[in-house]
Amino acid sequence: MGKKKRPRIVVIGGGTGMPVLLRGLKNLPIELTALVTVADDGGSTGRIRSEMAIPAPGDIRNVIAALSDAEPMLLELFQHRFSEGNGLSGHAMGNLLLAAMTSVTGNFNTGIKEISRVLNVKGKIFPISNENMSLHAEMEDGTIVSGESNIPLSNKKIKRVFLRPQPVKPLPHAVRAIEAADLVVISPGSLYTSIMPNLIIPQVKEALRDTKAKVVYVCNVMTQAGETTGFTASDHVQAICDHIGKDCLDSIIVHNEVIDQTIRAVYAEEKAEPVKYDKERLLEMDLEIIEGDIINHLQPTLRHDNNKIASLLYSLMDKK
Repeated sequence: MGKKKRPRIVVIGGGTGMPVLLRGLKNLPIELTALVTVADDGGSTGRIRSEMAIPAPGDIRNVIAALSDAEPMLLELFQHRFSEGNGLSGHAMGNLLLAAMTSVTGNFNTGIKEISRVLNVKGKIFPISNENMSLHAEMEDGTIVSGESNIPLSNKKIKRVFLRPQPVKPLPHAVRAIEAADLVVISPGSLYTSIMPNLIIPQVKEALRDTKAKVVYVCNVMTQAGETTGFTASDHVQAICDHIGKDCLDSIIVHNEVIDQTIRAVYAEEKAEPVKYDKERLLEMDLEIIEGDIINHLQPTLRHDNNKIASLLYSLMDKK
């Protein structure tokens, strides 16, 4: 008898939501691939990008840390952010290592592969592109805001986001991973600035439409000021469909429990509120809805519970 093939799960995203999903998924009997945004331009990442003309390393760094089985001390070192000292202040050690490894190997993706080996990463990590690209947004009023970190600050309603320089070439490995997947997961995170930059690359868009895999979107639990103020769950889906076409998503995972008042108060200070779960409109969009209590109730900030989400995603697959 041939060895049973492990199901292939591909997670696409960036920001803070993606590592949470990956931490849960990495311990399952699956082949895991993370496709990560490189459109970030803030802080340490932005400085490294402009000085070295490499794709943004910050989101990649957090994904490596999430999937690594290295010693805790080594991971602490990798995630360390320098606070003082002239040229180093604000830089994250892992960003510097990724930049250095890119110089040594001559290729950003190869650099990630080598650091993943050193840090004993479970699964594969690919940047969505090997290119240095920048994100721009066209607002409802027609103005254009440039730069991932500036877009939420304009406090205008976003009509669409796009990448420059065009055409952005995706990493062939990333496209192939989507095509060969059994399940494709679009992670929670900043909708327009962490998630969309991956999805709007033309070949990625096509691969999502053509893949035989089920494509599931893990919806954000809270809105984000400057990006999704007032958005319901279906508004998140609508925004994705407007950018990549309505035939790309099959399912959505939503949180359906009431969120604690004290947590709501903390988020209200950041002008964020729970994403309303509008079931009727989601059903009209012809989506399979998977609902449940999917947050971690033991944390002061609102995060998806990595184990709950991981087992939910694993259960979606037809494991032959």
